[in-house]
Amino acid sequence: MLAITLMALDKRASTVSHMRTTLSVILMPLQYVVSVPVQFAGKLSNMISSHDALVKENMQLKAQQLLLKVQMQRLLAIETENNHLKALMRSSAQIQGKVLVAQLLSVDTDPFVHQVILDKGEQDGIFIGQPVLDANGVMGKIIQVGSSSSRVLLINDPHSGVPIQDTRNGIRGVAMGDNYTGKLRLVNIPQTSDVRVGDTLTTSGLGQHYPEGYPVGKVSAVIKDPALQFATITVEPNARLDKARQVILVWPNKVVQPKIGQTVVAQPGDVKPK
Repeated sequence: MLAITLMALDKRASTVSHMRTTLSVILMPLQYVVSVPVQFAGKLSNMISSHDALVKENMQLKAQQLLLKVQMQRLLAIETENNHLKALMRSSAQIQGKVLVAQLLSVDTDPFVHQVILDKGEQDGIFIGQPVLDANGVMGKIIQVGSSSSRVLLINDPHSGVPIQDTRNGIRGVAMGDNYTGKLRLVNIPQTSDVRVGDTLTTSGLGQHYPEGYPVGKVSAVIKDPALQFATITVEPNARLDKARQVILVWPNKVVQPKIGQTVVAQPGDVKPK
């Protein structure tokens, strides 16, 4: 009844309108005080929502960053492998005869045995005694052949011997592997031989395993002890024996003569051994 009476008076008398205006002015601070918690709660809710959104976005960005780093590392690895393959192709272009790129499957863990396993075998025409190179020089030769894999004896193995020739003066010798240094050493070189540090050594073509002219290494040290008959000569191999992942298998124009009990797979264009 009071509400109806006030509504009727507000319609007909101006006094109630003045009273309403006065009351609104008086009650305004109270309305402001009452609205403050509501506004604070709204702002706090927005802040919490924004914080959650930022945390979620930050986690997503970190995950994307980690994924991009992994992809970048993979791209760098692919680029390195691609550059190595290009170097192999440039090296193979200088080799006369058929060539084939092979991948290393495993490395012998014995510190005194320097051998590796390749992913190419008899079905690819691989034969015992076949030269193996990388982009920089001679790595070794095939000593065992399976159907789909083969074993390589590296030139720094003590059981390996590579006939070499000094490109500066033509001196010939044999480079043997050294277990302790992982390098090569020239054997039976007289003290009076003119072998110097920095001399480049290549295969001499003797021994019927490595065709002539393949790079082997450079002389890194020459020690001539008067008490010894022969000089102690150390050679740094050109090939990256402990780092290469791809190698080149070579079918040289000169046929490797088979030993007793061994079979050489003849390639098109090769001359059959007598």
